[in-house]
Amino acid sequence: MTVNALPPDELLTTTRTVRRRLVLDRPVPLHLVTECLEVALQAPNGGNRQPWHWVVVTDAGLRAAVGEIYRKAWRNYRREAGPVRTAADRRLWDGGDHLAENLARVPVLVLACVSPSGGRLPDGNQASLWGSVLPAAWSYQLAARARGLGTAWTTVHLRHEQEVADLLGLPATVRQGVLLPTAYVEGTFRPAARRPLHRVLHVNGWQGPRDEQREVA
Repeated sequence: MTVNALPPDELLTTTRTVRRRLVLDRPVPLHLVTECLEVALQAPNGGNRQPWHWVVVTDAGLRAAVGEIYRKAWRNYRREAGPVRTAADRRLWDGGDHLAENLARVPVLVLACVSPSGGRLPDGNQASLWGSVLPAAWSYQLAARARGLGTAWTTVHLRHEQEVADLLGLPATVRQGVLLPTAYVEGTFRPAARRPLHRVLHVNGWQGPRDEQREVA
């Protein structure tokens, strides 16, 4: 498979969560997924402990079962979220609804998991642990984008993490971090709308000199 030679900034700014434009009826070769995972294994991780594990689900029956768990989790999440207030929110929720109803049809589901030292999540701040697997998951998404594949970053299923673990036979010492539905994708992508940098930038402390913030922004 030829990798698209996108400039780094374009790759980083146009790799989006894809929900409605995943091509559901086109198989994804497993070798493409493993190529992307080989890239992901080069991601930074604390102490080079490499605590990650990757569960790739291609079996139709398993995908259907994961999809049913996901649909249940999504419906509960939607119910708790309350009314939709803006057009942007409506688009977001519509995309989520579409993914939930069609997750079982996505050709490949990738779960990025972590095996904590000692087999249990640490008390208190867990940034070091999750910081050793989630950057690799993002690297997987970038590699997939470069190969014409789309992905979605979603954690809704973690409301029923144990059900998915039981379904896939995950040991009790392995925790799930993110689910990455993977498929070929339709259309093109552009950078997303984001809050301007000056509203989230803090120079030399939380407040920071306002003139320096304006200069940097």
